[in-house]
Amino acid sequence: MSDHIYKKIEIVGSSPKGIEDAVNNAISRAGKTIRNMNWFEVIEVRGHLENNKVGHWQVTVKVGFTLDNGQD
Repeated sequence: MSDHIYKKIEIVGSSPKGIEDAVNNAISRAGKTIRNMNWFEVIEVRGHLENNKVGHWQVTVKVGFTLDNGQD
């Protein structure tokens, strides 16, 4: 069994629908360019106001993924 090495990145997702949708948007987009994603952690939640109402939810998410082992 080989050792696994992990990396974490921080991304921000947004959605007018809610926090969960903002997380899903961030994870979905990251998945288009990052392989081997394993977990996520919501580290910040904030929002954008429009006319004294929530216009968009914004979430900062750390995503962890396994690095390739460098062998073909």
